[in-house]
Amino acid sequence: MCDKMRLFIAIGLSDKIKDALIEVQNQMYDRGVRGSFSPEENLHVTLAFIGEYPDAGHVLDALSELSFTPFDLTLQGIGSYGDLWWAGVRDAAPLTAVARRIRRALAENGVPFDRKKFSPHITLIRRAKGEMPGVRLAAETMTVRRISLMRSDRGRNGMIYTELGAREADEPQPCSEA
Repeated sequence: MCDKMRLFIAIGLSDKIKDALIEVQNQMYDRGVRGSFSPEENLHVTLAFIGEYPDAGHVLDALSELSFTPFDLTLQGIGSYGDLWWAGVRDAAPLTAVARRIRRALAENGVPFDRKKFSPHITLIRRAKGEMPGVRLAAETMTVRRISLMRSDRGRNGMIYTELGAREADEPQPCSEA
């Protein structure tokens, strides 16, 4: 019997974006918010959550069918789903389109995934306690050039995420004059 792994497809974040997110977490903490703060190395945008699945290679094969050009991702706003607090991502058509194409590739290759509506966000705090403080999230932007297949393992001090493979963007070719 094959061992299953907990898998998801995500966008890793630039240092500049992570710095802005950590700054917001620090402000929340300083204003009395408590909970399980996401460590810097775990900050990401999930594009598709697969869950327990035994064959990372099959998922990577499906991901290899994906074609996308680099696009911008910009932080925007803070919100919550109950006691899970998150940073938002500006509604960007390329981001939504990439998530839709990934999910289609997974479905066409028989890879099960969570089919909840795509709602791009970055988890800041789980089991948050306190009032949502009025903190300002800097509208940092990064260019997405890589989408990763990630494995999630429960460690002694929380979740440990490991990249198992990635799909790089198709860089646009410069125009040449005849």
